[in-house]
Amino acid sequence: MLSRLTRLPRPAALAVCAVPVLGLFAVAAFAPLPFVIARPGLTADVLGERDGKAVIAVTGAPARQTTGQLRMTTIQATGPSTTVNLPELVDNWFDTARAVLPREAVYSSGGTDKEIEAHNLEEMTRSQSAAAQAALGYLHKDPKAVQVELNLADVGGPSAGLLFSLGIVDKLDGDGSGGDLTGGRTVAGTGTIGPDGSVGAVGGVALKTQAARRDGASVFLVPKAECADAQSELPEGLRLVPVTSLTDAVDALRAMNRGQAPPSC
Repeated sequence: MLSRLTRLPRPAALAVCAVPVLGLFAVAAFAPLPFVIARPGLTADVLGERDGKAVIAVTGAPARQTTGQLRMTTIQATGPSTTVNLPELVDNWFDTARAVLPREAVYSSGGTDKEIEAHNLEEMTRSQSAAAQAALGYLHKDPKAVQVELNLADVGGPSAGLLFSLGIVDKLDGDGSGGDLTGGRTVAGTGTIGPDGSVGAVGGVALKTQAARRDGASVFLVPKAECADAQSELPEGLRLVPVTSLTDAVDALRAMNRGQAPPSC
């Protein structure tokens, strides 16, 4: 190759062409790109307290004293207005404790940081309402008689819905046989919830499994459609249980309490 290059009639043209190519690379390297960098976020036990208040407060029906934990999981991502350039993406791409995600996948509503924060808090409020409807419907309880207040307003998004519903079921009915739905375990998970109890996908599952294991979980409930993502960086000692509905999740936890194997990814 070198010998052929030296026989070019105008070798100076190579140097001339190299300048814009290098300039273009430099611009690409430091230009903002439409991605966010995410990492495992906080987890919270919905059976416990947050800022001195019970996360789940029930009136109109006796609430059980529970053992074990039901931990909702989150990811922490750079904000929509944060500039992310190519070197940062490369640094984080190969870090298993980080993920590079398309901005639209995390901030699908668009808008400014404040607008997205407000949207995520609205999503959490709707998720809490759906979670209460799903749990009370599953237990065949009249929502006019039994009131549920959920206190986790500082965490945005709809992905805690499944865990909220399970927490309500555990507070009111346990495993249905006098025991705890958790069986005394630390159970974590993620998934949206519909008023009918259907569980939906959420994204960022591989990071959420890391957050769950970090905070002591041995079981992770995952929307069935996201099994492959959850398995991609699965921490040792964390068992995946796929679910498509609140009923699936309750049945799986009851099965483990009886010493039976739940479904697996």
